[in-house]
Amino acid sequence: MFKRSLVILLLVALIGSNFAVYLVYAGFEVNKKEIAAKLCENKNRPWMHCNGKCYLMKKLKQAEEKEKKQDRQNQRSAYPLGLLTQPIFLSLIFPKNIVNYQPLRIDRPISCTYTIFQPPKWNC
Repeated sequence: MFKRSLVILLLVALIGSNFAVYLVYAGFEVNKKEIAAKLCENKNRPWMHCNGKCYLMKKLKQAEEKEKKQDRQNQRSAYPLGLLTQPIFLSLIFPKNIVNYQPLRIDRPISCTYTIFQPPKWNC
């Protein structure tokens, strides 16, 4: 149950972040009358026929700026700009005992002439 609710929550968060513009449009369409009556900046100029579109444009601009800011932060985190703050010390460790192995002696030659290594035969 916990895993299922976590997956649903993550999916909603993913869809919400990717489709923020569409959610702003949907919120505007659902609350169009309330936005036009209370939140519209041009409600005292009815000849403009704004009907809350000024508020919609402001919210769309905010969503776009938020998305650009998030993209910039993602790019910064992907490519760190800082340099190393502490020096790196390399120490070479040389082997103390060097072992010299004798070459392997083979008394008879190795034969690799199996049937698999022969050229194919054509039956005409």
